[in-house]
Amino acid sequence: MENKTTIRIPAGAAAILRVLEDHGYEAFVVGGCVRDSLLGRNPNDWDITTSALPEEVKSLFHKTIDTGLKHGTVTILSHGEAYEVTTYRIDGEYLDGRHPSEVTFTASLEEDLKRRDFTINAMAYSESAGLKDFFGGVTDLEKGLIRAVGDPMKRFGEDALRIMRAVRFAAQLDYDIEPETVQAMKKLAPTLQKVSAERIAAELEKTLVSPRPEKLRMAWECGITAVILPEFDSCMETPQHNPHHRYNVGEHTIQSMMKVRPDKILRLTMLLHDFGKPACWKRDDKEIDHFYGHPAVSAQIADGILRRLKYDNHTRYCVVKLVLEHDRLARLTEPGIRKAMIEIGEDLFPLWLEVKEADALAQSTYRREEKLTYLEDVRRIYSVVMERGDCISLKNLAVTGGDLIEAGVPEGREIGRILGEMLRDVVDVPEHNTKEYLMKKYLPSAANRPESDR
Repeated sequence: MENKTTIRIPAGAAAILRVLEDHGYEAFVVGGCVRDSLLGRNPNDWDITTSALPEEVKSLFHKTIDTGLKHGTVTILSHGEAYEVTTYRIDGEYLDGRHPSEVTFTASLEEDLKRRDFTINAMAYSESAGLKDFFGGVTDLEKGLIRAVGDPMKRFGEDALRIMRAVRFAAQLDYDIEPETVQAMKKLAPTLQKVSAERIAAELEKTLVSPRPEKLRMAWECGITAVILPEFDSCMETPQHNPHHRYNVGEHTIQSMMKVRPDKILRLTMLLHDFGKPACWKRDDKEIDHFYGHPAVSAQIADGILRRLKYDNHTRYCVVKLVLEHDRLARLTEPGIRKAMIEIGEDLFPLWLEVKEADALAQSTYRREEKLTYLEDVRRIYSVVMERGDCISLKNLAVTGGDLIEAGVPEGREIGRILGEMLRDVVDVPEHNTKEYLMKKYLPSAANRPESDR
């Protein structure tokens, strides 16, 4: 069965394998590229493992980079691409919960594959030797199962991030996680405290933008979010006894992520948009739950979480702004839509529409058609405004700060104030966006001065 499997290896990687084999060494493509190839996907990276020692690898190729000689890795440039080539190895203890304290090179491919995280990532392939699958990776692919290689407690003890990787692969592939692996995840979830924020964020984001973001529920069940995102656990404990809702806050969050396309900004927004609700929860005398002011509180919490996870400023700005505005209702008039576009942001406005729709679809059916009809009306007016090219920002205003300075307005806040008044004017009446009209209305003395005096 192993030798009948055929994988198309890219020319650069195939050339490296041939050189190593021609000099008496074993060499295979390994890991995720084998998994993805067996699933009919196009791998992003092609990693290579070999029995050759790093110095032996370097001696066989002209263009090499010492990527991580201590751990046996050399990068080789072949056919215009870079490939990481790593010597078969056995890892020592993982004292820092991420890196082995030492590695021992070995001549055994099986020993090398034994140290890898999951069976579906512990397969190797070469054209000459075929598929090497010592741990049932093919069977687990067929079953749709994420299973740790060997003892899951040991695998997760070596690198706690593997606990999140299990959830991420389950979300990306729509797989289940094998029960013993799940039990180990639950026991060792607290060790995620040792993992850096950047690595946590990367795995969380991959889960969120996957085809199955609802696998975040599994992270909650395993105690993962209690460590990396305790705010989500609070949402899972907050009810929403309200005609507009059918789920608690956490389940509504999950449903809303499922209703929006797999874009980083959108999925992060839907994850965080209601995180302020637990703090704003109130139940009235009719047993109805309310969350007054939750958008502002959610935005504040979102900002803190994204800072904690070391997100870049652009992502943080976009997500926090969308969270803050997610409950806004723009007036269904052209001036109302133009005003909303200015306040939300011209670039963010289309995303805001997607956020509003996902939020509505994740609620109860109560007044859903009304909500969706409202959004269609907003889109219709928005299309008219965009097609006509109405002025909705200072960059499209007929008057610039330079024009005001030339007209005698001193540099400083006054320029901003006047430009703001002009913009509000043309938002209400787009036809007013002419230099002649605006200068005459807001700077009548300057507009009447002779050209030679300006």
